[in-house]
Amino acid sequence: MKKSICVVGLGYIGLPTSVMFANHGHKVHGVDVNASVVHNIGNKILHIEEDGLQERLNEAIDSGLLTVATTPVKAEVFIIAVPSPIREDKSANLDYIRNATAAIVPYVEKGNLVVLESTVPPRTVQDVMIPELVKSGLTIGEELYVSHSPERVIPGKVFTELITNDRIIGGVTEQSAQLTTDLYRSFVKGDMHETDATTAELVKVMENTYRDVNIALANELAKIAGNIGVDVWEAIRLANFHPRVNVHFPGPGVGGHCIAVDPWFLVELDKGNAQIINLARQTNDGMPSYTAQLTADILKAKGIEHPKVAVLGLAFKGNIDDMRESPSVDVVRELKALDLDVIAYDPHIKTDNIPEQTQVEGKALDNAAAIVVLTNHDEFTTMDPEEAAKCMSSKIIIDTKNCIDRTKWEAAGFEVYVLGNSKQ
Repeated sequence: MKKSICVVGLGYIGLPTSVMFANHGHKVHGVDVNASVVHNIGNKILHIEEDGLQERLNEAIDSGLLTVATTPVKAEVFIIAVPSPIREDKSANLDYIRNATAAIVPYVEKGNLVVLESTVPPRTVQDVMIPELVKSGLTIGEELYVSHSPERVIPGKVFTELITNDRIIGGVTEQSAQLTTDLYRSFVKGDMHETDATTAELVKVMENTYRDVNIALANELAKIAGNIGVDVWEAIRLANFHPRVNVHFPGPGVGGHCIAVDPWFLVELDKGNAQIINLARQTNDGMPSYTAQLTADILKAKGIEHPKVAVLGLAFKGNIDDMRESPSVDVVRELKALDLDVIAYDPHIKTDNIPEQTQVEGKALDNAAAIVVLTNHDEFTTMDPEEAAKCMSSKIIIDTKNCIDRTKWEAAGFEVYVLGNSKQ
């Protein structure tokens, strides 16, 4: 049965989710507090980059099944998909969740379903959302159904994973979970796993914490490998032939709204028992400084004074425009703290988000002593080293993602350094 759905939050998750439901026949009303975002979406202009989103948005708007505004409307289902960032002190900022929940209270009616998609600390549904929802006067779990169904998608493959991935459904009651399963079954082909809301919250945070800890291990191994003259990338490749081993890859840090954020929820919740998690977060947060110092040491060893560094990549992941929690921004800051002249370029980031950013690749490379690759965009992995060398003052490239063709760059006369591989 098709539903009327109100989705609060039209960002990297909320907009694709809205479009997906509309494309499958539901009447969807999208809400965002940013009037500019609402205006653009209504005119089929995207503010985020995601494969397949433009076509699906066009279909949703043209069919009349997707409308957008800055305020909610009455609906049978309310989906909250707003950010849950961390503050400077690494504590969770749940104001967006609280405010979004409060915003729908005047519109909810008996029999409605409220679904939280945002990734949140365990007990957010119980301690933050429900105290707001009870103000509707409806009995939670009997007259107003509530659940948590966290997204499980990766930028660049959102629509594929929305359809194919299994989904965790955490209801405050069994009926809440069942109603949520029935809703998402309209397009999800993966299995539905029903549980309670707090368990679902913990599961999502656990998933990203597992990845963060694994990456921290890879980063420690990269440092060790660099010190003993081993290529960590080759070592990891060989180790992963073991049937019960899956070591992740090192890098200049961890970005994105989930992996770089979610583990802090557990540290805040129970710091005494989250010691490995805490150390992993500190390890990964320390990689931008390590990357900057590695760059400075290489340039110093070459006797290059007052060098300019061309930073390639500001998105946290290849071939997307998402800069949320991107370690590249921290690398730029750390490089500048070491008195290096820095210009950053990213072909997917169309607006200048930091003072050091340029929209022209040639401007970044002009008179640069070294290139530091921080994001594995296709544009960088296929870059012509002969062309790059024409405007640089020296031929040095530092690859933190192991994504360039080393042989090709060396053939062009470049000295190639790879994070976790001291063999130059």
